[in-house]
Amino acid sequence: MKFGLLGTGPWAQRTHGPALAAHQDVDLVGVWGRRAEPTGALAQQLGTRAYADIDALFADCDAVAVALPPDVQAPLAVRAADAGCHLLLDKPVATTPEAARAVTEAVERGGVGCVVFFTLHFSDTTGEWLRETARRGEASRAQSTGDWQVGRADWLSPVFGGADSPYTASPWRREKGALWDVGPHALSVLLPLLGEAESVTAARGGVGDTVHLVLRHASGASSTCTLSHSVTPAAAGVTAEVRGGAGVAELPLREEGPAVSFGRALDAVLRSVRTGEPHPCGARFAEEVTSVLHRAQEQLPA
Repeated sequence: MKFGLLGTGPWAQRTHGPALAAHQDVDLVGVWGRRAEPTGALAQQLGTRAYADIDALFADCDAVAVALPPDVQAPLAVRAADAGCHLLLDKPVATTPEAARAVTEAVERGGVGCVVFFTLHFSDTTGEWLRETARRGEASRAQSTGDWQVGRADWLSPVFGGADSPYTASPWRREKGALWDVGPHALSVLLPLLGEAESVTAARGGVGDTVHLVLRHASGASSTCTLSHSVTPAAAGVTAEVRGGAGVAELPLREEGPAVSFGRALDAVLRSVRTGEPHPCGARFAEEVTSVLHRAQEQLPA
């Protein structure tokens, strides 16, 4: 499949680009970016062509992978889908419900495949844990011993707390904070296991951009999240678990780099296009995540 890459930042350089260039079933046709110099540099690094005209890249591709801020990504994803390109998008797909819905509508209107790179679903250990934990919940429900009842997901990052990270200078992360950057990871664990969020309560608390969420799910379960980019490196970590009739299930550590996981997301796009079956991490799920985060954002002080 002929892919184009949109974006030239650290995520494109370290994850999307190398995975696209290495995948045996992908032909990386070219790179488009918002600035000519880094676009040319990344294209040269990946052994492909730099495009100045994004529509020309769409015309030359079967699919695009997007490594751009969400509010740039969403309208370009609509344009790509309308041009007939399949989509491999990043989370969050957008930061407004309207923009996320426009992506979903474009995907369905164009009949194109769409996968959103919720990293944990494509990592070997965490992806298998999510699938097995869902099966455990279904088996417990079938045996009338109860479904998953409560959950929590804490994403504590030092990106703004003293870490030596290429993402510290990211303007959109500075503006939107951990809620929008790591909140999608937390929700990608809780929503598939506990169900749609009927309500969300959000509060700012603690250091920097730290946010606390309480969710009530349609299943009757409840969950909590603590999200931060402002903890010190010594305090950083990711933990998640669900509890219920099937016992306790704790998220394992992710054991591979994101470029490896991105390769599996590419596999998922190829499989979805080949079979015509939508992927669970598609545009509709990404729209649901954006809706929850937007509801939380509305409750926080400006």
